Amino acid sequence: MNEDVSAKVSCANCSAVWQAKGTTNCWSGDPATAPPRPGSCPTNNYGELIDEAFQTYRGDSEDARIALVAARVEGLCYQPVPGSDAVNARWTRVEDTIAFAKLMGYRKIGIVTCIGLLDETRRLCDILTAQGFEPFSVCCKAGSIDKLELGLTEEDKIRPGTFEPACNPIAQAEICNRLGTDMNIIVGLCVGHDMLINKYSKAPVTTLVVKDRVTGHNPVAVLYGQNFYFKRLQKQPVLRDEQLAEHGVAIDR
Repeated sequence: MNEDVSAKVSCANCSAVWQAKGTTNCWSGDPATAPPRPGSCPTNNYGELIDEAFQTYRGDSEDARIALVAARVEGLCYQPVPGSDAVNARWTRVEDTIAFAKLMGYRKIGIVTCIGLLDETRRLCDILTAQGFEPFSVCCKAGSIDKLELGLTEEDKIRPGTFEPACNPIAQAEICNRLGTDMNIIVGLCVGHDMLINKYSKAPVTTLVVKDRVTGHNPVAVLYGQNFYFKRLQKQPVLRDEQLAEHGVAIDR
């Protein structure tokens, strides 16, 4: 697959089609009258890959079971409106998570949490316990090892000159592995730390809270406010070239 073909994949472009017609080629009440498939549709260039992936769901593997239960939970989340073709969502993300875990037969639930969300984690543990689960929570700062041990300098700290423990997501994942959790839930981990949880966790991982210090952990607010409050994201870099160079990142234009 050459780069020119790969560059054409952009489902985001169908946003305009949805806005105008309330449907897209891949989601239409009548495929015969569906809008045409745009050139950027991944089905055009990756149809075989899509079909191959779907075959995974037809077996009896853990992946197939997760896909099946996830689809069931999606259906259970909505309820029809009498006398209308409309549907209403009736479950929160917490309820979705509980329903999924119940249908999967999970019992031991690991919670890998940011230290800044311990109160929210305690409340989540109370809910999970009340729902019949056995929750285990592991904080990102467990072990309390100074950030300097990562190779950072004092200037890299939030408060230079003070003790600041580093996050240790691999340890969080491995502790959950040792506990034999059936599923792990991410609560507010930093970008990158969440990647390591997904990489090292033996149990399936889902995210309940995405850290966003500015928006109250509601990162999509940036996308809604892009026309005004966050317009700067289209006009100025988050990190300047000289800042990237300071951290050893090569600039390739």
